[in-house]
Amino acid sequence: MNSEFVYINEVGPRDGLQNQKTILDSEARLELINYLIDAKLPGIEVASFVNPKAVPAMEGAREIIKGLVHTKGCEISVLVPNMKGFEMAHEAGAEIITVVPSATETMNQKNINMGLEETIESSCNIIKSAKSSNLKTRAYVSVAWECPYEGKVEGSTVLNIANQLLSAGADEIILADTIGAANPASVGSLFKKCVEEFDHNILSGHFHDTRAMALANVCAALAEGIRKFDSCIGGLGGCPFAPGAAGNLATEDLANMLNQMGYETDVDLQKLSEIVGYCSDQLKAPLGGRMSAWLSKEK
Repeated sequence: MNSEFVYINEVGPRDGLQNQKTILDSEARLELINYLIDAKLPGIEVASFVNPKAVPAMEGAREIIKGLVHTKGCEISVLVPNMKGFEMAHEAGAEIITVVPSATETMNQKNINMGLEETIESSCNIIKSAKSSNLKTRAYVSVAWECPYEGKVEGSTVLNIANQLLSAGADEIILADTIGAANPASVGSLFKKCVEEFDHNILSGHFHDTRAMALANVCAALAEGIRKFDSCIGGLGGCPFAPGAAGNLATEDLANMLNQMGYETDVDLQKLSEIVGYCSDQLKAPLGGRMSAWLSKEK
């Protein structure tokens, strides 16, 4: 049994809701975020300062930041796609800024209408601006294992991008399996290379459960010393610009697995189940991770 702490970063209010048929207004999303804070999630990605015409579900990001009064020590982060988004997020009072460059040319073009080099440069400029304002910064490397347009991604490409982002001042690098194409062997291999080059404490994993391997991939990353992971309440999610990107790893699955393995998370497992029910009601759709049936019997 291992009593080490594993940090769970909840991305449901942003990544989980950005591609749903039912769009929740900022008031409903704020209610969800407050429920997640109450469940003692150590970190929550609450919004994206993106053009609402591109992602209608993210309209009202400013209202959400302004409305979060009592965060109870939870780290609140936002995603910004460009410098304009950063300026809006900064003005709203966001304290943790996240950028999301992809590892391939085509994915960047599809996602934010910029090429690979331009995207990296833009992300680095945002990070530098955020750091000059004493804000914390996080940087994803999206499609770190495989791109839906260009196929498998070389580990050296990921390391090169990560090095550029860290040189610009990123506090954390998150490797994202955006379409759920990674497996435990490839996850272990890439994180091993990253740990050899960077401090494992600045690395995090973001897994989708498209091929039912998200939990196994977490275990592979844990074996390489990674102690921080993204997850999404109810297994919601999927990138609107990445074909085949099914739902994220469910927070309730991740938290329960870590708990049973003896890791500490501080998360209230009972409240997670209640929040899944709340999301199902709001979105008018059945939700829940792979442990849902078992968890309902355990109540």
